[in-house]
Order: sequence, then structure tokens, then C-alpha cells
Amino acid sequence: MFKASLRSHLTLWFAGLSLLTLLSVGFYVGHIATGQMKQASGNALLSTAKSAAELLGAQLRERQLEVSLLSRAPLLKRGNLDDPDILTSMELRTQSRAEYAWMGVADADGRVRQAVNGLLVNQSVKERPWFQAGLRGDYTGDPHEAVLLAKLLPGSASGEPLRFIDFAAPIRNAQGQVVGVLGAHAHWSWVTKIVDAAVLQKGTAPEVEALIVDHDGKVLYPEQLAGEQLPNLPGTLKTPDTAPGWSVGNGYLTSAVAVPTPSSAGLTWYIAVRQPLDIALHPARVLFYKLLALGFIAAIIFGLVAYYLALHLSRPIEQLARAAKQVQDHQPDVAFPLQHSVREIAQLVQSIQGMTQSLLGKERELQEANTSLEATVAQRTVALTQANANLLKLATHDALTGVFNRRRFDEKLAECSLLFQRTGRTFALLFIDVDYFKRINDTHGHAIGDEVLEQLAKLIQRNTRATDFVARYGGEEFAVLLPEIEEPESPEVVAEKIRVAIAEAHFASVGQVTVSIGVGLAELSDSNASALIRRADQQLYQAKGAGRNRVCCTA
Repeated sequence: MFKASLRSHLTLWFAGLSLLTLLSVGFYVGHIATGQMKQASGNALLSTAKSAAELLGAQLRERQLEVSLLSRAPLLKRGNLDDPDILTSMELRTQSRAEYAWMGVADADGRVRQAVNGLLVNQSVKERPWFQAGLRGDYTGDPHEAVLLAKLLPGSASGEPLRFIDFAAPIRNAQGQVVGVLGAHAHWSWVTKIVDAAVLQKGTAPEVEALIVDHDGKVLYPEQLAGEQLPNLPGTLKTPDTAPGWSVGNGYLTSAVAVPTPSSAGLTWYIAVRQPLDIALHPARVLFYKLLALGFIAAIIFGLVAYYLALHLSRPIEQLARAAKQVQDHQPDVAFPLQHSVREIAQLVQSIQGMTQSLLGKERELQEANTSLEATVAQRTVALTQANANLLKLATHDALTGVFNRRRFDEKLAECSLLFQRTGRTFALLFIDVDYFKRINDTHGHAIGDEVLEQLAKLIQRNTRATDFVARYGGEEFAVLLPEIEEPESPEVVAEKIRVAIAEAHFASVGQVTVSIGVGLAELSDSNASALIRRADQQLYQAKGAGRNRVCCTA
């Protein structure tokens, strides 16, 4: 694994700390600049929105007042809504005000009696909101599409549907009774032009957009955004008692101000002026990037200064480290710097020299002790390995005959049974019992009997295959597992071979010894190995009952 030098560590620490400090300052200053830029841009948008809202409010109040004053004119108070002077008065108003698309009077039943250019005369407006509200008092309504009126007027150049704002006021006779309603429809484009003009004359920043929003936060203007919901607008009905302000959301910096409409109008509009946030904060971002660039340049300069400073501080440490490495590598004539201006380093050199002499002496002693210890460990390892081998042999082999013992036989039999159940390849078990072995023990003694068993085990091993498993089952009885029973060496052939070899052998002090052999074959119906043992045991007893010195096998 790579390890940096002390000089590199000092350089990286100095440069890293300086870069971290400058970046922290840059982020902090950038954060403050961003907040101040938001505040400044928000206040500018708020000022623009206030100007547009005040201008629009003044125009709406003027139009409402104009309609209200006209409804109170003496010629209308007479109650004769068919008076031609009424039409003349309305025509003068519409000619002097291009924003009016229609103006007319309707009687109390909602039938238009007179209208400029004869539009909608004798048609019923009883169901129109402006007429119903006009019966009760002065009214200014939200923009809407007037289907009948739009058919009678030329369409807009842009192809957008015509939309109008309604102004209405009740007509009262001399006795104060309502005899009709004076209504006027102003072009919605008149309102939008007022708002656009107010925004443009303020000399606002680039890509500033003006919107007209109703009390529910739905856009009324511009047309392409009409009906969209603008959430979290400052100054909307959600916070009617607070002063209008600005907010950030959906990628925009937005300011909204309520339009001061006539108190009797019954509507609430807001002028929302917004600017894309990335444009509003562009100067702050430029400042932030400049601070970052300055931070990186300063970090490079600090890094160079730190390198030369670290070079001066680390040189004596590096010399001392090289000397220590020479000591570690057993190099002769190691030279330590004897004098140094730094007191601590000079003391460290003297201490390391003394420690080096002491360590070299200890190292020689340790090498001698280690050589002796390694020889002892090697001897003990050989003895332990041999002891483990002996223990393993004692655990799995019969101490007298040297073949496998009963415990290892049971394990091997279980392995063969599992393999047989999985593969279906059958195997055989031979039980070999010495004929009249008790007579040998009684006549010649147990020592001779043990010699007979040892010779029998060797004869059985010599006459079985390398894949066969020979074990002492108990007393004078041996067991042989035959995993492979293919012809020509079938279990009967192997058993007969063993029997003949033993019968023809000469046993010292005894002469001839014979054995009886029972052969059992594994079957798929066996639930466990015990069934195979019983079959082989039964065949052994059958061989003994038939006169001994013979082989009996299951059919």
C-alpha cells in the first residue's frame, strides 16, 4: 500500500486547509449574495407589480365610476329607457373610450331596450350575471366569453376568443325605484395592455412576465396560461391580512399584489410579476464562480508555499528515516546526523543511536534463541504428527490384526448404503468366521489364537481387491465390504478365493485352519443397513450348519 511522505502530508494539509477555508468563505459569501440578490430582485418585481396593480385599479375604478355616473344621469332618471338621448349619450362614451365593446340599457325584465350600434337590442339578458348584479348595485365582473356578442363583433387578429369585463349599474327613477340596468362590456385586451404597459415602463430586468390571477390563484392572463393554478403566491387570499411580498417556487421568483378594485366590484384580482430564478440570480452565480476560481488559484499558491515550507521542516526527519532504514536492512556504517539546529531532533538522533546498539545486541541473542527454538519446534512437530497418525490409526484400526475396526466398519457400511440408495449400484457384505476357533484357544492358548487371527487378517487382505474394505467385526469374525461386484469377480468368487487361500495356508503351531463365509447382497427394499447384516449373518450360520469350510450366498 502506498504511503505518502511527511513532506507530502504537510503539503496536502496546508493546501487542503487553505482550499477548505476559501471554499467555505466562497460558499458563505455566495449564499449571502444569493439571498441579497433574491431580496433585490423580489423588491424590484414587487415594485413593478404594485405599479401595474395601482394603474389597473385606477382604470377599473374610472370605468366603474363612469358607468355609475351615466346610470344616474337626469335623462335616465326620467324612466323612459327608449329615449333616443340615452343612446346618444352611450355612443359618445363608446366613441371616446375604445375599450368599450358594447354598452346598452335593459329594463327591469332584462330586455335590452337600447344599445350602441343596435347590438343585442330586444334580446333578453335576464340570466346574465352582470344584469342580475346590476339590479342590486354597481358591479364589475371577472373576464368571460360573451358568445352572442362575439358573433356580432369582428374577431381578434390573433384568433383568440374575445373576452370581456362587465360593468353594470342600476337605473333608478325619480322615486328611487330600479327600472333597469346600464351595462357595458370592455375588451379584456384593454386590461392586459394596461398591465403590459405598466410592466414595460418600469424598465424591468429581462424575461420578466406579468400575469393576472384571480382570487383562487388561477391565471386569467396571458391566454396561453389561462386556467393554470399558481401555488404559493404571496399576497393571495391565503394570507389576506399580510402585506404583499415575493416568493420562490417552480423555478421562478414571483411577486403578487392585489389590484385595488372598486369596493362594490365584488372581485379580487392580483398582478403577479415573475422572473426565471436562474436569470434573477445570475449576478450572484457569476460572483460565486469568481470566488471559486479565486479559491482554487489561492489554493495552488498556498500549496506551493506549503511545499517549500514542508521541505524545510521534513528534510531532517527524512534523513533520520533513511538512517533507520539502513539499520533495519543491516547495512554497515550507518551515519546519523550528529548536529542539528532543532533540539528535539538532535535528542532524537542520540536516542536512536543508543537504541540501535542495544537492539543489535538483542537481535543477535534472539537469532540464537530462535534457531534453538525452531529446532525444538521441528522435533515436536514431527512427534505430534506421528502421534496424530497413531491416534487416527487406533481410532479406525484393530490393534491386533491391523485391519479396520468395528467402528470404522459401521461408518463405511453407512456410506455404502447411502451411495446405493442414490445410485442403485448394489454392493455385497461378507461375514467370515473361523471354524472351531474356541478349540484353538483352549488347546494352544490365547497367544496362539491371536497369532492365528493376525495371519487370517493378512490372508484376507491379500485375497481382496484394493477397493474392498476389510474389518474385524468382533472376536474371530471378520467382515469384508465389496463396493464393486461386477463379473468376473462376483461376491461368491471373492469369498471362495478367500476360503481356499485360508484352507491351503499353513499356520504355525496349529497347522490347518478353515473359515465359513456368509455373503449378503444389498437390496433396494432395505430400510437400513441392518437388513443386509441379517442376511449375511444368516448365510454365515447356514454355512456353519452345512458343515463349515464353505461359502453360502443369498439367492
